[in-house]
Amino acid sequence: MKLNKSKSTLAIYGIKDIKNSGYPVFVHDHNVSFFDKGKLLKHVQLERITRTKYDNSLDLNIHSLLKSEKLIQDDCDIVFVDNIIGRAFISEDGEIRFEGPVNNELAIGLEKGRCWWYGDEREAYILNHELAHIYSCLPFFGNFRENSLLVHFDGGASLSNFSAWVYKQESLKKLEYHWDLKYLSSLFNANALAFSIIGAREFDQHSVPGKLMGYASYGKYSEALEDWLIKNDYFQDIWKKKTPFFEKVKNDWGIDINSFDQHNSFLQNIAATFQYIFQRDFVRKIEELQKREESDYLYLTGGSALNILANTQIITKKLFKEVFIPPCTNDSGLSIGAGAFMEQIKHSEIRKHSPFINNWNLPDEKFDYFKQDVSDIANELVQEKVIAVCNGFAESGPRALGNRSILALANSSILAKKVSEEHKKREWYRPVAPIMLEKNTRYFTGLTEIPALSKFMLLDFKVINEKIKEIEGVVHVDGTSRIQTIFNREENPFMFDLLNELEEKHKIKALINTSFNIKGEPIVHAADDAIRSAKNMKLDGLVLNGKFQKL
Repeated sequence: MKLNKSKSTLAIYGIKDIKNSGYPVFVHDHNVSFFDKGKLLKHVQLERITRTKYDNSLDLNIHSLLKSEKLIQDDCDIVFVDNIIGRAFISEDGEIRFEGPVNNELAIGLEKGRCWWYGDEREAYILNHELAHIYSCLPFFGNFRENSLLVHFDGGASLSNFSAWVYKQESLKKLEYHWDLKYLSSLFNANALAFSIIGAREFDQHSVPGKLMGYASYGKYSEALEDWLIKNDYFQDIWKKKTPFFEKVKNDWGIDINSFDQHNSFLQNIAATFQYIFQRDFVRKIEELQKREESDYLYLTGGSALNILANTQIITKKLFKEVFIPPCTNDSGLSIGAGAFMEQIKHSEIRKHSPFINNWNLPDEKFDYFKQDVSDIANELVQEKVIAVCNGFAESGPRALGNRSILALANSSILAKKVSEEHKKREWYRPVAPIMLEKNTRYFTGLTEIPALSKFMLLDFKVINEKIKEIEGVVHVDGTSRIQTIFNREENPFMFDLLNELEEKHKIKALINTSFNIKGEPIVHAADDAIRSAKNMKLDGLVLNGKFQKL
């Protein structure tokens, strides 16, 4: 396939959901990316602009988005990303129309479709959901390394929920794609029992995986419980009538429960067993592929790659020389992957980027601050103030990594509870994560080498028992912590300087770092969002582009 190297690339993930329900059913996290000469210049998760979590209404908003960045008339190559429910896109006003070819096999590359673009027929392509996930790695890690295993695993892509590929001799080869592991992802995103335990409703579906993973830490895996769950098909269909579940518990276990009380140890053990099954079977699949292909490296993507316990086990087993997972491993990175795929064809290489690329309608990535600013903020934190940060461009993906964060001291479980439950309105069982410099990750874990993936908050670590007290606010009930590590100042100068100041002057080695949003809202994007949200959450202060203001 020949593409014009002089043209930029516009990548769009905006497949229409099956109905206008006010919440995502099959499709979520619409996003748009704009590349030029191997560099990602503009990216947006739609929810950040519209302030509607998991927003899937790009068809209603694409005109205003493109107009705001003067991209309507740009003579660029266009690539769309598909979904299990379709390969066509049409804007509300009909000015943009695209139809991709319908195939029964998963293509290994771009497929040409038909596109109508503001009065003209334009050349445009589509990339399958699976490859869009996998290629979202490139802007963060560079070209795939020789002899790599590439895996996508999610709730549902184009023609699979699990696909595996290898990269050898500068060539991509498809190994397999199927729905064989659907039972695993369904435990977290489509299981009526899991929803009932968490207390989630249909429109909460995309928040269930993270909640269930946190809640599972309170329970213990049981082989007998696993056998019982399998025998009863995981109670996956008790959406309307819960009585059969309670009756089964009474008859088979002699336990009398009639509600989903999250403090009940039996329910906690079910969640732990769900997590154990997912972790065991997924890691077993990765082991099988590695053994068969003898791959040196793993690139792991898809929403299921947000399961930090499974990620950590893969790392711990040392199956690969290195494991790569992008910060936007869920659907929020699909346009990034599609754009990167097309740009690599044109330029052979994609430039490496920081995770701070959510920049649509934001003025500048750089901002000025002084040593005194850092000192003042550190002094506020030491006084147990809860402070939000909105600096420069925002992070890609679902997790705040220091530019759209809420910060507080990590040494108090009372303060952590206040941040999570009072300010953010989150559930009691959900942990908050810390941010710290690399030397302190080593200090709290006893490890001599810290995996690079911890910079994206994608792993958990066992904290040394005698050091838990120092950061008790960010250590989960199982003694682990989802640490975000800053390895060098270049990654985030402001956060590096702040953490360094806290340690040198106040002997503080870590901070709570949780996303800057209240329950039910997306992470803040622009300054106005930050000011409004900080006041609504009743925070003590706000850092806006390096400058502190009390609230």
